[in-house]
Amino acid sequence: MPSATVEDYIKHIYALEEASENGEASMGRVAEALGVVPGTATTMVKALAEAGLASYSPRVGVQLTQQGRALALHVLRRHRLIEQFLVEVLGFDWSEVHEEAELLEHVISDRLLERIDRRLGHPTEDPHGDPIPNAEGELRADQFESLADCPTSIPHEVARVSDQDNAFLNYLTEVGLNPGERVVVNSRSSGADAVTLSVGASDKTLTMGMGAAQKILVRPLA
Repeated sequence: MPSATVEDYIKHIYALEEASENGEASMGRVAEALGVVPGTATTMVKALAEAGLASYSPRVGVQLTQQGRALALHVLRRHRLIEQFLVEVLGFDWSEVHEEAELLEHVISDRLLERIDRRLGHPTEDPHGDPIPNAEGELRADQFESLADCPTSIPHEVARVSDQDNAFLNYLTEVGLNPGERVVVNSRSSGADAVTLSVGASDKTLTMGMGAAQKILVRPLA
């Protein structure tokens, strides 16, 4: 079984690839994501390349191989199923499970993971709306818009939150912007860098910065 360090690198490289335009992760971004100096990141990425998990090009960046992507998706499956289990079975709040899952994802066995999956009824999303890879390593590809760019005056529901920071998730809980909640963008102001929303059945009015709005992904209500 790969070490926790290897799995952390693979998971973060995968996320950086998905967010990049060219499907590669720069070494500077990798180092920043892992909280290490660039030299340390480069040494580890070279080790991943030697293990067949990634391909590395100096001054260009790193890209996962097919084997590396399979491992990344398996780690994501563990992480997201654990989060769902902590919320649904153990009663944790959705805003506090990320750090717990970060620890448990490296030690849980595949046997226990599949028991958890069956116990939960094979969920397809975690508490933050992130898709859970299935047992075959397949990940559903959903297309969402954010509150920063979705149409105004049309009811949407919160589908996914892309930032796992505890303070941000606690803020969303306080204002009622949980996954599945109804929301309408009333207006946007580029000058004020702000978005005005109506939240929930009561249409509670809320104003937030454009940066925060970009982290909240929505889909139109049927």
